[in-house]
Amino acid sequence: MASPAARRALFTLTIFVGSFLLFLIQPLVARLALPRLGGAPGVWNTAMLFYQAVLLLGYLYAHALARLPARTQAAAHLVLLALAALTLPIGLADVAPPPAGNPAPWLLWLLAASIGPLFLAVAAQAPLMQAWYARAGDGEDPYFLYAASNAGSLLALLAYPFAVEPTMTLRGQSWLWSAGYALLVLLVAVCAWTTRAGAAAADRLERTPIAWSRRLRWVALAFVPSGLLLSTTTHLTTDVMAMPLLWVLPLALYLVTFIIAFSAAAGPFVRHALKIAPLLLLVLGSYVFFTLGSLALLMAAAGLVLLFYVALALHGELARTRPAAGDLTEFYLWVSVGGMLGGLFCGLLAPVLFDWTYEHPILLVLAALLLPAKPLLARIGHLWQSRPTRWLLRFVLPMLALLVSLWVNERLWWSRDDQSAAAIALGGLAVAAVVAIGHRKAFAVHFLALMLAFGGWTALDISSIPYARQRSFFGIYTIEGSQSRQVRELLHGTTLHGVQSMVEAYKTEPMTYYARESGVGRALSVAAPDASVGFVGLGTGTLACYATPGQRWTAFEIDPLIVRIARDRRLFSYVDRCKPDLRIDVGDARLRLNDHPAAFDLLAVDAFSSDAIPLHLMTAEAFDTYARALKPGGLLLVHISNRHLDLEPVVAAIARDRGWHGLVRDYDAPDEQPRGLMYTRSLWIMLGKDRSALQRVVDIGPKADWRDLRPRPGFEPWTDDHASVLPLLKY
Repeated sequence: MASPAARRALFTLTIFVGSFLLFLIQPLVARLALPRLGGAPGVWNTAMLFYQAVLLLGYLYAHALARLPARTQAAAHLVLLALAALTLPIGLADVAPPPAGNPAPWLLWLLAASIGPLFLAVAAQAPLMQAWYARAGDGEDPYFLYAASNAGSLLALLAYPFAVEPTMTLRGQSWLWSAGYALLVLLVAVCAWTTRAGAAAADRLERTPIAWSRRLRWVALAFVPSGLLLSTTTHLTTDVMAMPLLWVLPLALYLVTFIIAFSAAAGPFVRHALKIAPLLLLVLGSYVFFTLGSLALLMAAAGLVLLFYVALALHGELARTRPAAGDLTEFYLWVSVGGMLGGLFCGLLAPVLFDWTYEHPILLVLAALLLPAKPLLARIGHLWQSRPTRWLLRFVLPMLALLVSLWVNERLWWSRDDQSAAAIALGGLAVAAVVAIGHRKAFAVHFLALMLAFGGWTALDISSIPYARQRSFFGIYTIEGSQSRQVRELLHGTTLHGVQSMVEAYKTEPMTYYARESGVGRALSVAAPDASVGFVGLGTGTLACYATPGQRWTAFEIDPLIVRIARDRRLFSYVDRCKPDLRIDVGDARLRLNDHPAAFDLLAVDAFSSDAIPLHLMTAEAFDTYARALKPGGLLLVHISNRHLDLEPVVAAIARDRGWHGLVRDYDAPDEQPRGLMYTRSLWIMLGKDRSALQRVVDIGPKADWRDLRPRPGFEPWTDDHASVLPLLKY
């Protein structure tokens, strides 16, 4: 029999390795799926829902298995691990891509068919190993192993974007995971052997009745952080890029909170979180309805800080209320139920129920309701002691706060009068919210009032206007009209995706990134009268207004909702006015372009998810697809304007590797623009296998308007098998 120290080390290593593999597979499989489905935030959130659902099944399996004799448990689990190994190495199942519409069910089925058995087997080992350790009979609390489990998960998440993805191909990653799985099976077998003498110890583990109120509280304490994890990730991946680095940052912070909460030294950290989390909700959470693109990264960082402290406070409460070792597997089962419900709410229900990410403020209010905080100061706590004051603070003041928030919102956002009165009222709301800390219902109402005052009522008002805001699996689209500038704008997240003038004379004028002096404008102006033109990313349909009679035009758009917006003349009339016979091919462009060999004289690629470019449209394989779709001598235009990433080295490396000639047009819009016109800076790259085709475009204006591509020494082309955005961050 192994010594207690050796057994402790063995079980710690086994749980660590299993959790490492469990969380390494998540970004790996998501990267594998990108070429099939693109980089919308919904892809990762749907994948997270799958992981949480299968994690729940794994915990349910472990809970049921833990009630069987030790030898039966060992045999059953080793058989499951062996059967799951038959699906190695990791790859995606050959499942037909989804038709146009919501691809979430298809993605869930793809993941289940590809890694379902493996994920189930590995997910079960963490609670099962803790139960085996408890039955060994040493009397030690096994919950320390939960910290080891989350430490393994955290290391995997950090290793993937910083070490695994930049240095290994997807095939290499798959084989690395297979080797790790073989090690895990060996470790589980050794654990089973070391606990064989403790077969009778299970009878000594006491199980106590657990009230349903306690179970439901476990579910709630797990539900809110899980949902906040996904809603925070949505904000990050919408405005920067759908990539493993931004998938794992929120998840890593989430796991750190579990590690701290279930560690032996959790006390002071959790107490600190309970004290500061309510204040952070007020300071950072009140601005959740702001959508200022220029502050996207700052607000994303604030969201990460808020996620960490709220999750730590709630997970600390979860750890404090955990049961004895005899009910360990049931505890993890209910925690997993809460996590899965959080994923279900954000991944599937919210996109259907809401036209904006209202799930995020809802979860923040629920967090305020759950935080077991104390009054900020003892003197403030005394205010709640007398009955008349308590009645005023609990009922009258919260209702008054909601009414004041409506007035403040109107004054701040819609009135041109002096704002000093609104600022004073806003300060009063903040003070009332601070006074309410420690009294959860009153605090939640005051916090809600602050969020509504800071643009929440305006957001609800926009949602009440027909067509003003719409949501699909691929994003949230807001249509705004500016009377002062006489334009109508289409926003995806916080990024402008198209503008049409409200002045009749300019209704067919291409604007924003598509100005006539932009790179794409110059190229389309010299297209032949009988040219065949394609563009990836429909947007408002602006590019259609470059079409001339006799030309054949095809747009490629993955989101059916965008097609409806562009074709609805009540919203945008570019397509209706300029090219009503525009052919729109709905689906992922990389797949749809395969049906158009040698079809286009010019192809423009302008597919963005908010400010995040779909990575799978920027790989060497994607450019091979574009090359096959072009006629001999055809031109490829690639839009690379981006607030956060310098994408020129990517295109330059692919051009060098594939034999393209390339030029760059950095168009800077004029400072003075008449009402009804709105031009913006844009960066377009023009590529062609025939240099003379590029020269025809260059010759229509000053040669200084174009410059050569600037390759970055040592930068390798992105491929479907290997790509990393870390070297391209502008910050």
